[in-house]
Amino acid sequence: MLLRKRALDAIAAGEVDLVFRRWKRPTVKSGGTLRTPVGLLQIESVEKIDLDEVDESSAERAGIEYDELIGFLEAKSDGDVYRVKLGGIVPDPRIALRENDHLEPEDIAALVNSLDRLDAASKRGPWTSQVLTLLADNPHVRAQDLAEHMGLEKMVFKNDVRKLKALGLTISHSPGYELSPRGRAFFDHLSDRGDEDP
Repeated sequence: MLLRKRALDAIAAGEVDLVFRRWKRPTVKSGGTLRTPVGLLQIESVEKIDLDEVDESSAERAGIEYDELIGFLEAKSDGDVYRVKLGGIVPDPRIALRENDHLEPEDIAALVNSLDRLDAASKRGPWTSQVLTLLADNPHVRAQDLAEHMGLEKMVFKNDVRKLKALGLTISHSPGYELSPRGRAFFDHLSDRGDEDP
């Protein structure tokens, strides 16, 4: 469920608490969350409804004119109409995680184990160290260019970086990426350990 920045700001301000969509299958679920640029959006409920259940009041709660909302929902004939009740927006825990560059030995061990699991699950072999090094040496470089450097499709590369982001190691930009403070501290630790190896 894509939401524009203006809509997200209105939700965060408490001005919007409903969203309407026409879907073949809902892309969010009751009690779930949606990761957005401004934090985690709480999804309270997702309910299939008839179009005639959409009224002026619900359009106002969705932050849109009634006629515009109906036109939006009628623009696609396939799928059902859903009313999504929204909760608040809470901070994305990945943001606090990526800013934490004070790594205890157990933090480093956990990250090493996580990266080892990602490498072991890859059909093309170990990749995490290579991607971390690439991002450390090429901040803010387009994903397409980085992917070509590694001989990968762009979406395969972006999916790899997404896995590192979930560990708090990277930050996404437009364009490109960089290591987060946590990622930099971890990368420096690995580099120092490599220098110490005989």
